[in-house]
Amino acid sequence: MSGFVSYRNLVPWVIASLLAVAAFALMLDAAIAGDSYQAQRKNMIRLIEADVRATSAYLKRSALDERVLDAMARVPRHEFVPADVVDQAYRNRPLPIGHGQTISQPYIVAIMTDLLELEPGQKVLEIGTGSGYQAAILAALETRVWSIEIIEALGQRARALLQRLGYENVETRIGDGYYGWPEQAPFDAIVVTAAASHIPPPLVKQLNVGGKMIIPVGSRFSTQELILITRINEQEVVTRQVLPVRFVPLTGSH
Repeated sequence: MSGFVSYRNLVPWVIASLLAVAAFALMLDAAIAGDSYQAQRKNMIRLIEADVRATSAYLKRSALDERVLDAMARVPRHEFVPADVVDQAYRNRPLPIGHGQTISQPYIVAIMTDLLELEPGQKVLEIGTGSGYQAAILAALETRVWSIEIIEALGQRARALLQRLGYENVETRIGDGYYGWPEQAPFDAIVVTAAASHIPPPLVKQLNVGGKMIIPVGSRFSTQELILITRINEQEVVTRQVLPVRFVPLTGSH
């Protein structure tokens, strides 16, 4: 029996082995990255809970709805930030997303969502799609979401991202959110993610009886207040100042 080994016969086996090793390495890298993001999301939740306790006098609650925290723990915030700040995705702070806009601080997203007291199947209008992150949180709560973005590039990017991530219960459009989405009204909840100088009457009109709207009110250069509005009946709403905040201004022709 000859001891000679044909290298020609070994080549396919070597290539197959190298491909298998490479595939395993990619799977391992993906698993490690997934675990890393999961750990970062858990830490983000702890930071949110700490901030809620610290501001409980403003919020009139010391803990948030577990469903909201679960949504925050599941939605991949790193997908919604630019590549150059992805390493900061789970810090409890706002981040730039281009065009002079930001993705809101996770704590702010959490409390605004919590204050709406959402139930599955409800209709929610979002003014200011931005990165799409707030819409994804709303969608994770099994609501039906209509989201408006005035900056076309951001709106198109958010729409593509939400579709890629499978958020089928979110519909987006490019437009001036000040006027809402009248053909889909009334809404059970409205969330405004930019500061208005006043509460927009068209949005109040589109709020269902019993519905809630959360909106920051104030200018870029003055104190802004997060306002919770509840429609009591067709003619009456009540408002409550929640806490001081800082948002980019709501833009448009109004």
